[in-house]
Amino acid sequence: MSSDPTGTTARGPMDIRAVMAALPHRYPMLLIDRVVSMVPSTSIHAIKAVSVNEPFFQGHFPSRPIMPGVLIVEAIAQAAGILAVESLGLAGTGKLVYFMGIDGAKFRAPIEPGCLIDFHVEFTQVRGAICKFSGKAMVDGKLAAEAQCVAMIADPPKD
Repeated sequence: MSSDPTGTTARGPMDIRAVMAALPHRYPMLLIDRVVSMVPSTSIHAIKAVSVNEPFFQGHFPSRPIMPGVLIVEAIAQAAGILAVESLGLAGTGKLVYFMGIDGAKFRAPIEPGCLIDFHVEFTQVRGAICKFSGKAMVDGKLAAEAQCVAMIADPPKD
């Protein structure tokens, strides 16, 4: 663990068990493999190792497998969700992070099997239960995609 100049303690790494404790997502929709580091209430660095065995590659596209852009944005949102629940002390409480909006999504380069995606997500605003984030997906140090997301922290629906 280390501290930044403001005194906020950096945390990490988080293995897949800790990721699964923070998020309700499971295969095939769990798109974060590990958290490299996190500065609560500030930022997170998470990763995904993209395998040719991902179920979406069967149809997108069989002759040139490319990770769908919507799943890249979903992975940014999942990293943001981990940052939110961990920062707000909500891990394990059953609270959910509902994706509410996407702004400025841009896709700069295709992500293919064999890539290691680095997700860098930062809080840009927190107002009550509403959180805004800015995220980037990087491959080999180059920007592959980016988006701003809005999410709401809420209780799960009652049965």
